[in-house]
Amino acid sequence: MAKKHTLNQHSADDLRKLVEEKREELRHLRFAVAGSKNRNVKEAATLRKQIARVLTELNLRLNLNTRAPKV
Repeated sequence: MAKKHTLNQHSADDLRKLVEEKREELRHLRFAVAGSKNRNVKEAATLRKQIARVLTELNLRLNLNTRAPKV
């Protein structure tokens, strides 16, 4: 997963696509873990954190673009 400084270099469309991919990975992991005894417990938490990082960057961009200039 990209660090914060590399997330700044992606376009908004790329970030939205990345969020969808990570959510799909998380969904797949949840179903795979249900039937498995051997699992990486941290993987789900890591995916959630990655999703949160990308969403944070998207929200920052949205807030910067919609913020009205101060007079």
